[in-house]
Amino acid sequence: MKNILTAILSLSCICLYAQDNSNSTYQKRVLENAEIDFVSSYYEQDGNNASVTGGIGTERLTDVTPTITITMPLSANEILTVDAGISAYTSASSSNLDPFDSSGASGGEYDDDLQGGNANRNNANNPVTGSPWVASSGESYMDIWGNATLSYTKYSEDRNRIWNVNGGISAEYDYFSAGFGGGYTWLFNQKNTEIGVKGSVFLDKWSARYPTELDSYLDADRNLNNGFFEGIDILNEQGQIIDKNGNDLWSPVSGFELIQNKNRNSYTLSLSFSQILSRNAQLSLFVDLIQQEGWLANPMQRVYFGDRPNYFVGNAANIPNYTSQSNTDVFQLADDFERLPDTRFKTPIGARLNYFINEYLTVRTYYRYYFDNWGMSAHTASVELPIKLGDKFTLYPNYRYYTQSAIDYFAPFEEHLSTQQYYTSDFDLSSFNAHQYGFGIRYTDIFTKFKLFKFGLKSIDLRFAQYERSTGLNASIISGGFKFIFD
Repeated sequence: MKNILTAILSLSCICLYAQDNSNSTYQKRVLENAEIDFVSSYYEQDGNNASVTGGIGTERLTDVTPTITITMPLSANEILTVDAGISAYTSASSSNLDPFDSSGASGGEYDDDLQGGNANRNNANNPVTGSPWVASSGESYMDIWGNATLSYTKYSEDRNRIWNVNGGISAEYDYFSAGFGGGYTWLFNQKNTEIGVKGSVFLDKWSARYPTELDSYLDADRNLNNGFFEGIDILNEQGQIIDKNGNDLWSPVSGFELIQNKNRNSYTLSLSFSQILSRNAQLSLFVDLIQQEGWLANPMQRVYFGDRPNYFVGNAANIPNYTSQSNTDVFQLADDFERLPDTRFKTPIGARLNYFINEYLTVRTYYRYYFDNWGMSAHTASVELPIKLGDKFTLYPNYRYYTQSAIDYFAPFEEHLSTQQYYTSDFDLSSFNAHQYGFGIRYTDIFTKFKLFKFGLKSIDLRFAQYERSTGLNASIISGGFKFIFD
């Protein structure tokens, strides 16, 4: 997106220059000087429908994301862009991949070696407990996601044709992604009309992590007296300790196995059309065709079935309060993790209409309709009102509305049946609507008078947004950016 915006802004400058210098033989460079963007954001959310714990539990999460983008002119017609960033997050819900971690919900001190099993982990002094409402502190509690992207853009001599190619990688502790793509843009009708086509491919791979009890069940060769389960009391729905050599035993769903195909590939074709309707109005249309293949579910996300008995580890007294936030010390063993089809076809179709009212006010509107072959459909509508306050400051109040239907395979906690082939309790795939309210301010130094070494300050952006979802998830994000020009 940043590359596209840079190209559009540069192209606008070229058009203005050409109009004022139609008799000149000098051709202005697409980008005169190197530019550097520093952007950072802080995100925070909370809610009660964690997918890692089967659709209930804390969704508390914080994320800090610093990024840097360097855009360099290689010649009068060529630009190279380097984009790199990290995302450092802490997630209460993800931490409960292992809810029995000693420094988290359980509060005990025991050896968490899944292959060990020599210590009596569930003794009176060190009870093994957990809760979907209390964060644990396993390796999934915090993580760093990193990415790097390289993009090359070439303009024709008349600036009516633009070619772009790009490639990049990203990684976090359980996922790796490599992608590449390219695009072509054609401007005609005195640059009043623009048609674009882009394609991209992402070849991703899971380094799969699983809920502790499911992974450990196979590690223990399906024997509840071995490995992780040795010395741990398992409770039935009545709070009674089960006989691990009897018939009343916990186990995952029949036929349970870990994922075999750990690849996830995505292929995207994007088509766009933009038309200047008048001196004050511009309309843009777009459509994306997205095909995904491979393991499209998340192996971290538990699923519980309504037609199977329930088993727990922890304090029997809190079993009746399991779905309440008052439960801090009992955890229900999962029946399986999320299973979804291995293909998905997604199609978003959208439009943008920007209207210049006067030199102080512009209206930017956006609408998108989305549908896929998993049964989801969604509508997005937003409006932003840039308000100029003199030559240097611009305000950006904005609002976004979103609504979607659930996919065919979603059901809340314990509402799936074990006879189903596909299932998820991830509320991101449920039916909901959401509102986002935002505000931003931009400072622009047209002549880059402020200098930092050989870098002149071009602009400063500060933005804040509040997000509210009908499922109870609330989030806020604050971001800031600095753009410098290298003299």
